[in-house]
Amino acid sequence: MATTAEYGLGEFTFPRGWFMVAEASKIGKSPYSVRFFGQDMVIYRGESGQLHMVSAYCPHMNTHIGKSSTSFMAQQGKQIEGESIHCPYHGWRFGPDGVCNKIPYSDKIPPLAKLKSFKVVERYGVVFHWHDPEGGEPDYDLPAIPEWDDPHYVKWDIDHLGSMNLHPIEVVDNIGDIQHLAPVHATTKFYYFETILHGHVAQQLLGGRHELLGADAGMSEFNTYYTGPGILLSRYVANNANDSIMFICHTPIDDGSVFVWHAVLSKPSDRNPTEEDIATAKAQQQMSCDAFAQDFEIWSNKMPCFRPMQMPGDGNFLKVRTWYRQFYNPRSAAADILARSEGRYIIPGVPSAEDGGARKEILEAAIAG
Repeated sequence: MATTAEYGLGEFTFPRGWFMVAEASKIGKSPYSVRFFGQDMVIYRGESGQLHMVSAYCPHMNTHIGKSSTSFMAQQGKQIEGESIHCPYHGWRFGPDGVCNKIPYSDKIPPLAKLKSFKVVERYGVVFHWHDPEGGEPDYDLPAIPEWDDPHYVKWDIDHLGSMNLHPIEVVDNIGDIQHLAPVHATTKFYYFETILHGHVAQQLLGGRHELLGADAGMSEFNTYYTGPGILLSRYVANNANDSIMFICHTPIDDGSVFVWHAVLSKPSDRNPTEEDIATAKAQQQMSCDAFAQDFEIWSNKMPCFRPMQMPGDGNFLKVRTWYRQFYNPRSAAADILARSEGRYIIPGVPSAEDGGARKEILEAAIAG
């Protein structure tokens, strides 16, 4: 595994931003264990239905509070009480703020009897966590997906692609990479392509023929953008396919490894979905997942690339990687990093989105960031 320091990204090992940490439907009446950002954590749903996330190890005897299925407390479903969670070893109880609020056999609670608590939000069937090495509140919002509440859209099921021993910077490289699209994804013709870097958003506008997404003739349009370093949405209209929104999240596990999810929200028709519409949407998601799995396989089997041997026609990897560094450095350094990376970047010999006749609303969204 190659580390953040080897890539020279900044002083933080893990980036600041919103990240997916779980599929919300996986969180039931039992604690759910995860490992991200180099630490073990436990997600649980309080009796109110609210989600909470705390560090995994009880300060009493360093017991993992989420990994007990045979203890009496776990078997009886008593680990969660109100909005608190019990350690299954000795029954110590911790609130959603991480503070121990009960020891069954003692009236005194040590001041250091605390777990770390983490900010989580449930949205779009996903549990998102705000990670910030400086401990600050979110400085940008989760991406808006108004289509989620449109009854004509079929809601996604999350595809868990799994983990890779790959630094996430090499996943983000794709936002500016035009030349992998033909050999990996069968994008056979480019009508336009450009990358736009603005604030916490990195955006790619693409018009082309994409055979794997049902677009072997005519032009398909993709409006793809990162909101921060780990959440990607791609609104696309492919010939002979549905209006769709591809959702991809990747989250660091340890320094140099990452977990990846995929999903698609699509609208088969202008009506409440029938069983046939749902089947069509699921088929569309499978096609999208198959296309993304092509990237996943490449990434899973490559050596680290600290400095690409960049050609003029590749796409501007350097600017994308510079933009990405803002999340690995203090907020006070972000403005300087952005001053060296923000802009609209085209490929020599390929029309820009404006010259290629992109839809007006896509261009306006890109400019607005």
